[in-house]
Amino acid sequence: MCIYYTYTVIFKSILYKQGGKILRIVLAHHSSVPIYEQIKEQIKASVLSRELSENDLLPSIRQLARDLKVSVMTTTRAYNDLEIEGYIVTVPGKGCYIRKVDDDFIKTKYLNETKTVLTLALKQGKRAGLTTKQLHQLLDEVDEIKKTKKIEKTTDEAKINETGEEYIGKRD
Repeated sequence: MCIYYTYTVIFKSILYKQGGKILRIVLAHHSSVPIYEQIKEQIKASVLSRELSENDLLPSIRQLARDLKVSVMTTTRAYNDLEIEGYIVTVPGKGCYIRKVDDDFIKTKYLNETKTVLTLALKQGKRAGLTTKQLHQLLDEVDEIKKTKKIEKTTDEAKINETGEEYIGKRD
């Protein structure tokens, strides 16, 4: 009796190390979010959290596409969107670099994202029949849970490694 197993990659993860800086991109292929959007959002998050800073060199469009095993058009779209949104600058013949991001830029981006998420939560809560007071209580509960729960980054990384593949690309 032969048993055949089929493996599906749910997550694909790459890790770039350069000058002490680390860029990690994790793709969820079964997500409804397009791949280029996943790449873009993770690079934005790295910039906003200051994991990446001004003049840090990103992997080339082709290298990133090769490592993630996606189309060059996908990585090109992500980088183009990042440039339009003011996160990176492309220097012809040299590559893509992180732009200078000041505190006001970061604060404005986080404020806008927070408003968007809270607007969605408010709509969902109203659909569920919750009052404004109940929504405030729920927000306080979530805040309290977040304060008491300590999740280490290494634990999250271990979960990713259990379910996906990891590729390490180096750029000199």
